[in-house]
Amino acid sequence: MSVDALIQQQMPGMIELRHRLHQIPELGYQEHKTAQTIRQELDRLAIEYVSGVPDAPTATICWIGDARKPCVALRADIDALPIEERTGLAYASRHDGRMHACGHDGHISILMGAAAVLRSIADELDVCVKLIWQPAEEGGGGARRLCEAGVLDGRIGPEVRAIFGLHGWPGLPVGCVSTRTGPLLAATECFVATFTGKGCHGAFPHLGRDPIVAACQAVINLQQVVSRELDPTEPAVITVGRFHAGTATNVIPNCATIEGTARTLSDAARRLVESSIRRRCQGIAAACDCHLEFVWEQGYPPTVNDPAMAEYVSQVARATLGAERFIPAARPAMGGEDFAFYLEKVPGCFLLIGVRPLERSEYPSLHSDQFDFTDDALAVGVRMFVELARGFAARQSQVGRGPFSA
Repeated sequence: MSVDALIQQQMPGMIELRHRLHQIPELGYQEHKTAQTIRQELDRLAIEYVSGVPDAPTATICWIGDARKPCVALRADIDALPIEERTGLAYASRHDGRMHACGHDGHISILMGAAAVLRSIADELDVCVKLIWQPAEEGGGGARRLCEAGVLDGRIGPEVRAIFGLHGWPGLPVGCVSTRTGPLLAATECFVATFTGKGCHGAFPHLGRDPIVAACQAVINLQQVVSRELDPTEPAVITVGRFHAGTATNVIPNCATIEGTARTLSDAARRLVESSIRRRCQGIAAACDCHLEFVWEQGYPPTVNDPAMAEYVSQVARATLGAERFIPAARPAMGGEDFAFYLEKVPGCFLLIGVRPLERSEYPSLHSDQFDFTDDALAVGVRMFVELARGFAARQSQVGRGPFSA
């Protein structure tokens, strides 16, 4: 059977699996039902696997093909988000306050479909293919834990020479693929600034020190970091997403807290933004006679695609789907991905696949309570994964240098 026929044969099962997973969304490192479902599917396919790694018990890893051959890895993330679903779907979340709002149910199913197809053609493979179902992408840094556990360096299965991952993308129509050389997604930092003043009655503000005024000044002032301290050609975003203060309208509280995120694409910008946010908050606190507690949480690094691997993805997409269906990403997006940790260790590429139905001009965004991964996109993801694995050894022998000869 052709690869296309094998994929079409798997489609009903992939759709059923995705719908089943969509109903049981679980947060990072709590994906026990999800991991059990993944392992049951691998049992059904008679594929042996590793159940969990240190500090990531819900991870599942397997490999297909001769482990003595060059190894290429494919990865899917498995966790959900703390969002109340409002899609009204027949297979909507059954877990209150949790939802697959980022499409990881689709990613899981794509990788399972790829596993089924690759198993069918295992004797034809010139590579060993490692499949990684990874927990806790949504802020938990599951990729870093798997790297530390040895999923890439040969301690768990064969050593990985290259890695590929994908993400459903509402901005692209179904059937299309996009990526770019270099930075594709941003570094993701978080900060918490707590301004402590002196509480008092709202009618007598001169008797206290108002931390709300200080926090409000900080929210506005931090927008000047990007506009006045960074090179105008250097992308960055600073967003304050949470503001906590007070219990009554006529009481000035003791404390006010702001929490936010910073997104950058370079190490220099990461350092500058952290320093500037910290300095500005300290200066505002001092000016308002408040005490500042500041916490900076370093998040994911930028997702930086290896040039040779990004070119390889573009060639595979054009040859497999048609030249018109590969859309080069003109610029990076400021979302983040812990796939970046893998790319710091081995060459690879992260790609985007369209999930916007062809009959629609727009689609709910990622992390929306209306988002649902589009079933028609599953076949495209499987085809890309399978062809990237199948063609890897041939590409390596053609190039004979750089990342392909690692």
